[in-house]
Amino acid sequence: MVSTEDTQVKSGPASRPRGRPRSFDRSTALERAVMAFWEHGYEATSVSDLTRTMGIGAPSLYAAFGDKRSLFEEVVRVYGGTYGSFAQRALEEEPTARAAVQRLLREAAVEFTDPAHPYGCLVIHAATNCTTPEVEGALRLQRNANIAAMENRIRTDIATGELPPDTDAAALARHAAAVFQGMSQQARDGANRGELEALAEIAMAIWPRT
Repeated sequence: MVSTEDTQVKSGPASRPRGRPRSFDRSTALERAVMAFWEHGYEATSVSDLTRTMGIGAPSLYAAFGDKRSLFEEVVRVYGGTYGSFAQRALEEEPTARAAVQRLLREAAVEFTDPAHPYGCLVIHAATNCTTPEVEGALRLQRNANIAAMENRIRTDIATGELPPDTDAAALARHAAAVFQGMSQQARDGANRGELEALAEIAMAIWPRT
């Protein structure tokens, strides 16, 4: 909150800061918000849950992050650039679609069962029982974008002869996405890394070969 004094014109140096300085570390508070949404999902995480977890009051939350929806949007961006970044790296760095999806699923088995953070995928779990259309829609668009990225990689491999010409790129991409999303839920239900790695190997066995 800006004081009355701060709203008046002063004769002193113009460099004097206006308003009260932030009394908490924003990045630390944001990381705690990531964990809260990851653990409980969007709908089940209330503003009071967030303020308690982040260690700040509601006025500070609104001033630093906006409303709950704005905070969640930033959380999703942070998650995508940190914990969830393995998915994009796999699709960008591997030479073929098969290698990319295989790496994606193998690394998902590791990441989804890491006890250092909540199990599964934040983007997938946050959509569970979500009744806020804007949030649910944004998460759906993100998941569909991931499917499209896999499909594009598969189509490239078809064009170069890495995969047979009659390969159904759309169906194969959706199959990989379904396995990925299912692994997230199974991790939350208690499946361990070895079990998910075995699932990933079975999923790759159906891929067509030239």
